[in-house]
Amino acid sequence: MYAVIRAGGKQYRVAPGDVVRVEKLVTGTDGLVEFPVLAVSSEEGNVATKSDAHVVGQVMEEGRGAKILVFHYKRKKQYKKLRGHRQSYTAVRITEIAVGGQSFKAPELPKKEAKPKKVKPAEEAPEEHAAEKKASAKKKAAPKKAAKKPPAKKK
Repeated sequence: MYAVIRAGGKQYRVAPGDVVRVEKLVTGTDGLVEFPVLAVSSEEGNVATKSDAHVVGQVMEEGRGAKILVFHYKRKKQYKKLRGHRQSYTAVRITEIAVGGQSFKAPELPKKEAKPKKVKPAEEAPEEHAAEKKASAKKKAAPKKAAKKPPAKKK
């Protein structure tokens, strides 16, 4: 199942579970976005336009893309202008495509569990650091050897 949606003046082919980077969107408080549907297909090759179809996505991330340098130059006129641009984007995960009473939903994302931090016993930690500092203090740099100059040439 896939749908063709319009977002930010562009068209995207999406399926449930896809993550799409679209132009910056204004989202509500719940983080859900509904897109206008241009076409829907349940099988490869069969495309239909449905007026009752809707696609819902969840905002995953908002950010700015890589910097693009715009360089204007006119030869022989001493004219150079350099500008930078970073396009804002919104990453949206398609959660549901609904057509004609049927609803195709994306599988739920597994929740990430926080890893427990490793805690060293308070007694061992200071002794180890003190031993490392003493070992590094004992080492000295090796003396530099003087480079031998070749003997002078006779005339």
